[in-house]
Amino acid sequence: MNKNQIIKTVWDLTQPITDSLGLTLWDVLFLKEGATWSLRIIIDRESGVDMDACEAVSRALDPKLDEVDPIDQSYVLEVWSAGYDRELVRDFHFTSTIGKQVTIGLFTAENGDKEPVMTLKEYGGKTITCTDSEGNDHVYTLSELRFVRRKDEINFSKNYGA
Repeated sequence: MNKNQIIKTVWDLTQPITDSLGLTLWDVLFLKEGATWSLRIIIDRESGVDMDACEAVSRALDPKLDEVDPIDQSYVLEVWSAGYDRELVRDFHFTSTIGKQVTIGLFTAENGDKEPVMTLKEYGGKTITCTDSEGNDHVYTLSELRFVRRKDEINFSKNYGA
């Protein structure tokens, strides 16, 4: 199987697992880092992803991968949280982020900034429209950007009770 077929097959195996666990399958990556191939499953959940969620996906997916065996070479299975600054690459990433803060990776700085933070206003498949803090709209072609990342707010406070 080629890389795209592997990703599609693994996506199809993983989606029912993440759905049953109340998780969102954010992405599947098959990449080579140094001499090691990694199959990276990226998951998300509105309330956040913890190690238990990653472990549950890994334990449920591992036997299915052994059964279907879509990858010829050896690899490491990794299950990751999408993180608070997740990269937007799939259509549903963009549509679910409309109205939220994003960081735009520009090749050439605008007003001295190569990574402005704006609000994603519209997604058009190959273009996005973002609104800056002054209310000005900016239209970008996705192929001309280094990245688009969602900026989620993180609450680091913890109630340790009394």
